[in-house]
Amino acid sequence: MAKELGVETYKVYEEEHLLHYKNGSRTHFRPGSLPPTWNPLAVLDLNNIMRKIDKMGKEIPVGAPWEAPHAQEWDKMTFKQFLNETCWTKTVKDFSMLFINVNVTSEAYEASLLWFLWYVKQCGGTKRIFSTTNGGQERKFVGGSQQISEKLAARLRDKVVMNSPVVAIQHNSMEVVARTVDGREYKGSYVILAIPPSLHMKIHFTPSLSPLRNQLIQRAPMGTVMKVIVYYKRTFWREKGFCGSMIIQGGDDHPIPFTLDDTKPDGSHPAIIGFILADKLRRLAKLTGEERKQLVCQSFAKALDTDEALKPVHYEEYNWMAEQYSGGGYTAMFPPGALTMYGRELREPVGRMFFAGTETATSWSGYMNGAIQAGERAAREILYSLGKITRDMINREEPVFIDIPGVPFTTTFWERNLPSVGGFITLMSLIIAIGATSGAALWYNKYAK
Repeated sequence: MAKELGVETYKVYEEEHLLHYKNGSRTHFRPGSLPPTWNPLAVLDLNNIMRKIDKMGKEIPVGAPWEAPHAQEWDKMTFKQFLNETCWTKTVKDFSMLFINVNVTSEAYEASLLWFLWYVKQCGGTKRIFSTTNGGQERKFVGGSQQISEKLAARLRDKVVMNSPVVAIQHNSMEVVARTVDGREYKGSYVILAIPPSLHMKIHFTPSLSPLRNQLIQRAPMGTVMKVIVYYKRTFWREKGFCGSMIIQGGDDHPIPFTLDDTKPDGSHPAIIGFILADKLRRLAKLTGEERKQLVCQSFAKALDTDEALKPVHYEEYNWMAEQYSGGGYTAMFPPGALTMYGRELREPVGRMFFAGTETATSWSGYMNGAIQAGERAAREILYSLGKITRDMINREEPVFIDIPGVPFTTTFWERNLPSVGGFITLMSLIIAIGATSGAALWYNKYAK
């Protein structure tokens, strides 16, 4: 889409080492890898949990996760319950909590295991979704992402109506009528609702939505996230050998768990960007912007071990929870039971009403890619209703974009074959038991006879 509209992209800067900071300890690691740990049991544990998430995800159909063989079982569990049953070490449990915070702006105790496994799977797996280089965070738009919306709107000229929230939709077998908050009416043959499911509750439908869709829109809250950008005079973190990508673990005195370098591609406006997420934001939302700024800068100063982080030239934050027409971000979150019971309603048309929005996507749902995929799919559903295309064209796959290929991630022999902590303990117990049995047998043969 960016290429079609003439908008260039650039890679997020990630040349030097990434930094992992926790409890006063700093470790460096390279792009495409996870933070190292000196605890051998944690190494086994971390490898196992990521491998297990990917393996379980392979069972889940991206277009119908409720049809997965273990859908009912997994949808009744939270991701936290899964971690409690799977993880052996606090190190890995804490990192897994951060992993879900960063990716879906929700807590592990809130989210359905099935939904989170599906979300990671349809974003390409654990490595793709969490990586910057060759991953979900690799690229930004030169000049900002709003250009995509502006250039699409320019093609439609005066057909785009701004600042006119729809508060009512009347629909029948012949037409739909949308009424805005200022009393204007717009009539059409069809309507596409490309909004988060929960925002449907701001619209009065005549006749009412189906019972299951009425229930669905009450059970898919938006994630909790605030975007923060801290600007500095220079990229001092690069001089210290860091690229700006940091994983920072700690309490509320470390508000942002994951950062990226947000310096412009020409080197201007040095900045670090990150998000305050989930429960941490719910607690810190009551602070003033200045208080949050101080916390963020103090956190960066501790992680990077420099007072220069305490001297920003500018600070920006945006609380998506306060946005009336999203209520949060990046996407809707599905709690236990919602996906298997109501998931089929996500994309199911209601008369002449069709549904888009990133939550309805089957690839990169929660991202701009997913939003575009969903919009084009909803448009094709209407084209099919008009008899202009065949049914098999509705869910056609987009061609691979060869200009910026997604390079396959390779797994090492050890990533594939290292045992879990439980497997390692079982193996060691077996070795000890065999050794003890062999020793007893040797002693018997030598002395007891």
